[in-house]
Amino acid sequence: MEFEFLKQNWHLFAALLVILALLALEPLRRRGSGIKLVTAVQLPQLVNHDNAIILDVGEPAEFKKGHIPQAINMPISQFAKDIGRLDKYRSKGIPIVLSSRNNQRCNKAASILKKNNFPNIYTLSGGLASWEKENLPLER
Repeated sequence: MEFEFLKQNWHLFAALLVILALLALEPLRRRGSGIKLVTAVQLPQLVNHDNAIILDVGEPAEFKKGHIPQAINMPISQFAKDIGRLDKYRSKGIPIVLSSRNNQRCNKAASILKKNNFPNIYTLSGGLASWEKENLPLER
């Protein structure tokens, strides 16, 4: 009976396998890209011990609603144009942590940083939602 279900819905099963494969390969792709993940719990240590800076790539209105303390707002809509502001961090190898309410923005910013030869790029795993989930403070 269960096998009959699979035969009749083979396309759903195939889609499920593709999705699972993509999810399994994502950590490998990220590791190969040189872009690292940092958890909300690890982030303060990275800032305190390695002098990392936090870039919030959300738009200014989102930034005003709440952001990680000490974060610098550098909206993704202006990111490529404003990347020169970060040259001093690149030359010193200072870690840059990207955060946002939208992980796609972080990934796009990370890609731009990578193309511009920034050596220590991190994204906040789970974005600002993970920061809030850990009950860590937000500045408003």
